[in-house]
Order: sequence, then C-alpha cells, then structure tokens
Amino acid sequence: MFTGIVTDVGEVLELEQRGDLRARIGCAYDAAGIDLGASIACDGVCLTVIERGLDPSNWFDVEISAESVSKTNIGDWKTGHRINLERALKVGDELGGHIVSGHGDGVAEIIAMEEEGDSTRVTLRAPEALAKFIAPKGSVALNGTSLTVNDVAGAEFGINFIPHTKAVTNWGAAQVGDRVNLEIDTLARYVARLQEWG
Repeated sequence: MFTGIVTDVGEVLELEQRGDLRARIGCAYDAAGIDLGASIACDGVCLTVIERGLDPSNWFDVEISAESVSKTNIGDWKTGHRINLERALKVGDELGGHIVSGHGDGVAEIIAMEEEGDSTRVTLRAPEALAKFIAPKGSVALNGTSLTVNDVAGAEFGINFIPHTKAVTNWGAAQVGDRVNLEIDTLARYVARLQEWG
C-alpha cells in the first residue's frame, strides 16, 4: 500500500530485457536500508526490490513482468528517465494522499497543459474502460502521485499541479503527448462492482 505522496525522484540507470525486464534505479534512499523483497512504487507501479547497492551511489534493481509493461508506461522508459518513487506505507505513517495499491489500471495521455497563476492545469484522456471511475473531486494516482480531479468530460479529465508538486516530482518536466500511469480510486472500483451485483 502507498499514499501517492512521492518521496524521491529516481533515475533509470540501466534496462535489460531478460525473461522479464530488469531495471536499475538510482535514488536518494539509503540503499542499505532497503530490504530485498521490499515494495517501491516506481511511477506508481508497485515493484519488488531484488538487489540493491551503494556504488557509485544508491540504487536498487527490480524485475518487471510483461503484464506490468503492457498495462503501464514502463515500455517508454529509457536510461536517464526520471521516475517518481514512494516506499511502501508502514503502520503509523501519515496518510497524506489516498490509498494507492500500485497496481496500474492503464495509461492516460496528456492532451493539454495551461499555466494558471503559479499552477499548471493538465487535461488528460483516460482509456474508455476506466473513464467511468473518474469523478470530479475524486482521487486518482498519476505516475504514483495522489491528485484531486477538477473536472470530467467523457474520457477527459483535468487536474492541477501546484509549484511544490512540480518541484518534488517528475511532473515539472511533463509535456503534451506524455503517457502516464493511471490508477483509479479503489473506492470507486468497489462501488462500481457493488452496483453490478445490485
């Protein structure tokens, strides 16, 4: 479980296609304090640490299944790509965002960006199958960042990034056309499922 509050911006140092895709991610976390088998949300995708090290700086390795690659923007990653990181929630931690599982539901596309005061208003297009789960003033996780939805029009929805969010995540470099990992709110998923069973 995660909260969608990004705690570091890492960098993809290496990518290697084996049976699965293996990625080495540089980070500011103390690698000695990352347990093997620990879960870290990487651009919102919960991945398992299989190796870690301190040379030349802190890094950890993850293996990424073909299923995860197919449902996320991980296939777009390249060496040097910056990704939002969050360590798993611990009992007693502050829940500052919303409950995020790290199980990517799909990929949304940035279709418009506009400066509004110091903030940036971003419009995204969700996959049709997920659009029904996105509601005004509801929560979504985009690239692992907990965000409030401003408005919805069909499959398009808008959010705002304040300067702080742009400074402490990879959102400061976002551009129209970017594909971003989308996780819908867990509560919305269960409400929809309950309605199906009426």
